[in-house]
Amino acid sequence: MGITLVFSLLFLSSLHGVSSNSRYLTSMFTFGDSYIDTGNFVIMATSSAPVWQDKPPYGMTFFGHPTGRISDGRVIIDFIAEQFGLPLLRASLQNSSDVSKGVNFAVGGATAIDVGFYERNKLVQFKLLNNSLDVQLGWFEKLKPSICKTAKGCRDSFSKALFFVGELGVNDYSFVWSAGKTEDEVRSYVPKVVKKIVMAVERLIDEGAVYIVVPGNPPIGCSPTMLTLRSSVNRTQNYNYIGCLNDINRVARRHNSFLRVAIDTLRIKYPHTTIIFADFYHPIVSILQNPSSFGVADADGLRACCGGGGKYNWNASAVCGMPEVTACKNPSAFVNWDGVHFTEATYRYIAKGWLYGPFADPPILSVIRH
Repeated sequence: MGITLVFSLLFLSSLHGVSSNSRYLTSMFTFGDSYIDTGNFVIMATSSAPVWQDKPPYGMTFFGHPTGRISDGRVIIDFIAEQFGLPLLRASLQNSSDVSKGVNFAVGGATAIDVGFYERNKLVQFKLLNNSLDVQLGWFEKLKPSICKTAKGCRDSFSKALFFVGELGVNDYSFVWSAGKTEDEVRSYVPKVVKKIVMAVERLIDEGAVYIVVPGNPPIGCSPTMLTLRSSVNRTQNYNYIGCLNDINRVARRHNSFLRVAIDTLRIKYPHTTIIFADFYHPIVSILQNPSSFGVADADGLRACCGGGGKYNWNASAVCGMPEVTACKNPSAFVNWDGVHFTEATYRYIAKGWLYGPFADPPILSVIRH
């Protein structure tokens, strides 16, 4: 049956009595990484190195062609935009002439902490794209004159916008894990990462933002990429009952815990701003705990739809988008798309959980209505 149909049935009752189109919000502005990128990574990376995310079968499900989204179709913010009657957000680096209804600054591979930190401390062995959260905020600042002309005009415009800050942190922690650091060493980065996210939220509030969604980290220890790359360094006892990596997911949960505490503090400091914590962790776990209920075969729960083979259908030398690498026939019957990112069906499920609950505190539509 597939995730798409099952998700629609699960949320059908939630739709009753809630408008599908709000006239209050006039725009969306989003910051983050590849989970919500709509094309910035492809634009940035193609000038320095070959990329595969702009090749088929990316985009096969909804658009019928690659769009720069790192999925088979739409990503979370596309479903949020559709809910509020807004156009799908264009990537900021596309330099659209009309940004009045919003723009997406998120970039694949983006970090919360400045990329120079990872390069200076030799946590990566390659040159990173300059796409951190601070850089994205800088792009936003430069674009402001195209959105509004005066300080009062900007505050009025941003008070009617929905902002997303994240997901961020997955790349920060992944770089540290890849450098061979221990779990305790990776955990030590959590306060630094959360602090950068908090600073970004406060900066947007100072600009006039009233509605801000802050997503947590997904269970990256369940990703085909991590499961493959770390298979040689993990013992049997490091896998949980689902088959995910305990140490990786403990760091994700620690991040989410710290982030929720930080958001609670921000709510007290800014009582007239609505800050929503969006749970990215439990929607994925809920599917993996009982995949058949979502139309996913048990054997495919931890496998990528598009990949080059192996236990988890992910191979570093044959990634999705490369010649001869094929995708599954029905992406909606898979949770994961390419080893890291999720299928459109999974993103739809997450988006609905953020809009209506139970995967957001508070659910977006409980605080933003006509």
